Amino acid sequence: MTTPFQPERRKPGMFARLRASFLTGIVVIAPVSLTIWLIWSIMGWIDGFVLPLVPDRFNPEQYIGINLRGIGVIFFLFFTIFIGWVAKGLIGRSLIRFAESLVQRMPVVRSIYSGVKQIAETIFAQSDRSFEKACLIQYPRKGIWAIGFISTDARGEVARRAETMGRLVSVFVPTTPNPTSGFLLFFPEEDVIELDMSIEDAAKLVISAGLVYPNDKDPTRPVKAA
Repeated sequence: MTTPFQPERRKPGMFARLRASFLTGIVVIAPVSLTIWLIWSIMGWIDGFVLPLVPDRFNPEQYIGINLRGIGVIFFLFFTIFIGWVAKGLIGRSLIRFAESLVQRMPVVRSIYSGVKQIAETIFAQSDRSFEKACLIQYPRKGIWAIGFISTDARGEVARRAETMGRLVSVFVPTTPNPTSGFLLFFPEEDVIELDMSIEDAAKLVISAGLVYPNDKDPTRPVKAA
C-alpha cells in the first residue's frame, strides 16, 4: 500500500528488460569474442609469414589437403627454441659475434639492430629491468595526477646534471588506450607516490581510460601523504 508521498514503483517494461539482458550479454560476449579474434588473427599472421618458408614435404597441408591454422606457430616455436639452444653453445656465440661485427659496419642497419636488440633484451631477457611499481605523479602540471610506472633510478649524466639534491627516479607515463607509447620522465623521489596496486591493475586502468579500477582490499585505510 502506497502513501500520497510514496508513489507506486513501476516495474520495468518488456523493452527495458530486453535491453538490460542485451547489454549484459554484450558485456559477457565481447571480451571472449575479442580475445578469440585476436588470438586467431595473430596465428593467421604467423602462419602467413612462416609457412611459405617451410618446405612442402614438412607442410601437413600437402598430405591432408586442409589448411590447419596454427601450424606455422608450431614451426615458429620449434625454430625459436632451436636457435636459442644453438646460441647458448660456443659455436653459436661465435657466429652471433661474427654476425654482429658485420652489422656494426653498416651505418643505418647497426642503429636499427642495436635499438631492437636492447628492447628485446629488456622485455624478454633481463627481468631485473622490468617496471618495479605503479606510481602516482603530478603531470603535466601540479594538481593534475597521472599513473606512471617506476623503472629505475636515474644514473650517469642525467643524474649528475639534474638540479636536484636527492634521488632521481625514472618514471614511464603511458598513454591511453595504448600503454606501449608514452613519456620517460625523471622525478625527485619525494614527488613520486608509490601505489599498492599491481602493474597489471595499473595497466588496466590506463587502457580502459579510467573505467576499470582495481578492487581496494582495504578502503578504510588512510591514503599515504605525498
